[in-house]
Amino acid sequence: MKRGLVILAAAVLVTGGAFAAGQKDAGSGKVKVGYVCNNFNDTFQTYVMDAAKKFYADKPEVELILQDAQEDVIKQQDLVNTLIAQGVKALIVVPVNTGAMEPIIKAAADAKVVLVFVNRNPFGTGALPANVYYVGSQEIIAGQLQMEAMGKALGGKGNVAILIGKLDNEGAVKRTEGNEETIKTMFPNIKVLAKETGNWQRDQGMSLTENWLTAYGKNLNGILANNDEMALGAVEALKAAGRTDVFVMGVDAIPDAKVAVGNGSLAATVLQDAVGQGQGAAEVASVVLKGGKMPSVMWVPFVLVNKDNLAKYK
Repeated sequence: MKRGLVILAAAVLVTGGAFAAGQKDAGSGKVKVGYVCNNFNDTFQTYVMDAAKKFYADKPEVELILQDAQEDVIKQQDLVNTLIAQGVKALIVVPVNTGAMEPIIKAAADAKVVLVFVNRNPFGTGALPANVYYVGSQEIIAGQLQMEAMGKALGGKGNVAILIGKLDNEGAVKRTEGNEETIKTMFPNIKVLAKETGNWQRDQGMSLTENWLTAYGKNLNGILANNDEMALGAVEALKAAGRTDVFVMGVDAIPDAKVAVGNGSLAATVLQDAVGQGQGAAEVASVVLKGGKMPSVMWVPFVLVNKDNLAKYK
């Protein structure tokens, strides 16, 4: 199957070697960088954010300000405006809703603030505006890798259900598209019995799986989840029902998921490199603020993780 070219960005020569004069906060003497997360309760996003924090930990000239949008797109816009008013020179943003980022893009442009979106892509395949960057992974590939593994596990035939993330999120849309495209092109004897949104949440993944077990019984052979939290919820429901014949696969390779792959309750997950994304976003902001240039898009590759290669990713 053809996949998009992976582009790994490298920092180019930076002129000046220090933040430009006039960019530091007059009071603290530090350059302010704002990080607006979609939700501090999102397990995977905490790993992305921690990687950005670690990048700046040895840079005393930078003050990193962390904010939680709590899955509220209006709150996220307000937080961005407040950070701009506080004098940030760069913003790193995990979109709550990838289709509603125009006000944030405009606010950053008007204030001449460097804007780096991370993990969730508001632009799809479109061009990015000036002074705006994206660091993340090609979400459709996660769905393709996941479904290829599922197809092999099922021997090319059977029935699956798909646990979808938030419907306003590019990752949920593209991962599901990758699942369905791979079924169509590689596994015509596999049928999708159901697909419903579990909003990235473990409890909702569990509840939906309970419903599917009631509705489809032994006809359900596999569950594809857009993230590990929902996949682990499905695992809990299957365990409670005494079903060991259903393959479950997630995305993210969070610690709980790697444990589940190790004990066989999760057939596979797809590693989304939280450290690569968080560090990459912080690096982009840092290099650009120093007068350097970075590609507008940095792709961080996905990797299928199963029992065969789990040891490499522990």
